Parts: sequence; C-alpha cells; structure tokens
Amino acid sequence: MPSSQVQDRRQHIVIVGAGIVGVCTAYYITRHPNFSPKTHRITILESTRPASGASGKAGGLLALWAFPSQLVPLSFRLHEELADEYNGEDEWAYRRLQTVSLEGNLSKSARVSKKKPANLELPEDLDWVREDVLESWSSLSGKDSTAQVHPYKFTMFMLRRAQECGAVQLVMGKATKITYSNKGNAVESVVYTPAGTAASAASAASVGVASSADSVSSVSTASSDSQSKVLRGDKIIITVGPWTSRLLPTCPVSGLRAHSITITPSRPVSAYALFTELKLAKGKYISPEIYARKDEVYICGEGDNYVEVPETTDDVEVLKERCDELVKYAGIISKELLGGKITRRQACYLPVVDVPSTSGPLIGPTNTQNLYVASGHSCWGINNAPGTGKVMAEILLEGEAKSADISSLDPRRYFVSGPLPGE
Repeated sequence: MPSSQVQDRRQHIVIVGAGIVGVCTAYYITRHPNFSPKTHRITILESTRPASGASGKAGGLLALWAFPSQLVPLSFRLHEELADEYNGEDEWAYRRLQTVSLEGNLSKSARVSKKKPANLELPEDLDWVREDVLESWSSLSGKDSTAQVHPYKFTMFMLRRAQECGAVQLVMGKATKITYSNKGNAVESVVYTPAGTAASAASAASVGVASSADSVSSVSTASSDSQSKVLRGDKIIITVGPWTSRLLPTCPVSGLRAHSITITPSRPVSAYALFTELKLAKGKYISPEIYARKDEVYICGEGDNYVEVPETTDDVEVLKERCDELVKYAGIISKELLGGKITRRQACYLPVVDVPSTSGPLIGPTNTQNLYVASGHSCWGINNAPGTGKVMAEILLEGEAKSADISSLDPRRYFVSGPLPGE
C-alpha cells in the first residue's frame, strides 16, 4: 500500500474556528501531559483567516473583575504566565494598566461655559485627557487586576506555538454542516467548503497551513465530492463564536456587532483603559471605551444587533457613521487623539449567550457523543481564552475540567444538541 494511503490511527481532534478560543484550545491540548504527537493529531478548520473576527479586532482588555468568576482567575493567571514564558511584552504587547471611569458633559451649554469642575484632578500621568469636558472621574482598578494584550498578535503567536509539535494542521475552509451517526447520538464529521482565495492562501502560508488538497491526500479520514469536503474527527470542538448556531442550530449563541477604530496619537500616551459616559444632550449619552496600547489607542462603541451575523468575517458590514462618531468624540476627549492618525475603522461580532440565567460562555461536552462547544464569551473572549483552552484540554484528554469548576457553564444545561428532525 502506498505510504500516502496508510491509515493514520492517531486520535483526531478537529477544532472548528481559528479565533483565540480555538487556538488556545489547540495550544493547551499540545501542552497537556496526556498528549503526544504519536497518538494524537489536531486539525483546525478556519473559513477565512486566523483571528479574522473579534480575535483580531477586540480591545484586548484583561481584568480580574471580568466574568464569569468561575474562569477569570485561572485565565488572568495564565495570561501572565504566558507573557513571562514567551516575552509577551514584546511579542503581543502584554502590559499592566490602570482603569478609570470618566463622566463628561459635551452638551452645547457645557461647551459654552468651559469651566473646569472644582476638585477634579486626574492622575498626573493621565495627561492626555481634557479635564474641561469632564464632570467627575473614579478609579476602577489598578495594575494588580488589569492588563491588556494586542489580540491579533496574541492569537497568531499562540497558533504558531501550537503548531510547533508538528501535530497541528490548519485547513482553510468554511464549515457548513455537522454530520452525525445513524442513531444521531454521536458526531462523525464536519462538512466544509474549501477556501480558494488568494488572501486565504497568503494567510495560510504565513502560519504553515496545509492546503485543502494536502489535507485530503495526507489525512485518510477526509473525503470529498465536487462541491465540499468531509473532515472526520474522533472529537470535534466548535469554537466559531457568533457563528455557532449556524452549525448547531439549537445552541443559544448569537452575535452582537461592535464597531471600533484605532488611532496613532500625536504623542505617546500613558497606559490607561477609560470607561466613559458622555452627555450629549438631555437624556442622550454615549459611552465609548478607550484603551491606550503601546503604539496606538483603541476606541470602541456600544454594540448593536441591527444586522444579523453574515456568512463569514469578510462579510461584516462596517458603518462609516458609527466609526466617524467614535473619531469625533475621541477627538473631543483628547487633543492627542484629535491630532492623531486614524489607522483602522472596523467591526466584528461578539458571541453572546441568549439565556436569561447565564451570561456564558458555554464550555464543555454537549449531549452528542464526542461533540464539544467553547463559545459565547461575549466581550471577554480574549480575557478568558487561555482558561477556556486549559479546561477544554483537560476535558478532552482527562474527561473533566481540573483547573476550574465550570459546571455551571456546561452546554448541556442550556441546549440539546444533535441532528434536527428530518436530517
């Protein structure tokens, strides 16, 4: 039998989605003591490019006061450990920072008076915020409990580290369907449409991805027809964030669109995250969040659900007026931002859990044998990705989470998986 047709008997773990949660899951699987490249292999299936959604466009704020409390302490600690091990300060701009709340009045009457409120003295190093538009401020947290990363750089770095073992393959293709056993109680495969764009190929080459043709010829469990390919796996993990319900229709995860911009300020600014509430007129407020990074400032606005989640991250609609609004108010708050250079106008979808009794995420096994979910992280996906990856690796290779009690995040508490009637 030709070597290319020799059956690969290693346990095959398929991760759908190369965002930060999927990548961290792959990374921590490869670092688990029960993992061996001789007995396990991992395929990450990605529709467009790694970190092309919120994993590349989020703010990257890390906080011990984030949610859920079951996962945050573990994940915050893992972020620090990863930064120490891999020089995160240089590789993905990890650093500690201060967080403050600012309340301001940008109404016409307030702009006319231009009086600085009495007893309003910002921290000395927060010298890039205009005091004359503020009414009050308060400290939310210090460097002991707040940090940040550059999400795209962090995701891509972790992907490269996961691939170092030689048993992690990235395949470019859009997952379209999950297939089940005849009885419907076990998952069998992921059906996907191969990605064929030049952009996908270029992105794939940068992280050592196998082409669709390579994945079929080198993996005996992949088969194809003229339109799609089938990727069989012993265990399949869905980490596609707001696209989760496209593959698992009963899973209560949807998408909330968030716009953001980045600005290179006119001069370097100090490390702060600003949560603002700015009065525009009677009963009308805007609340942009502003995160100072090492070489740029990230500003995001409130989310909206005006447009449903599109087919892929490449199809996300960016509203110019929403970005212009962020530019306008950032420039009012800070002269350094007003005089800075706008480098990005973008939007992404945050995965939110539509269940009143939980804020998510959903992490762990489903009712379907060998099918797992790690999704619904809302605005804290970057914060909680290492913790999610860690416990998912334990669940997959030991049968249960050991590093954190995530029983309240068990997907089986919130939906029943499996084929729909008639499938």
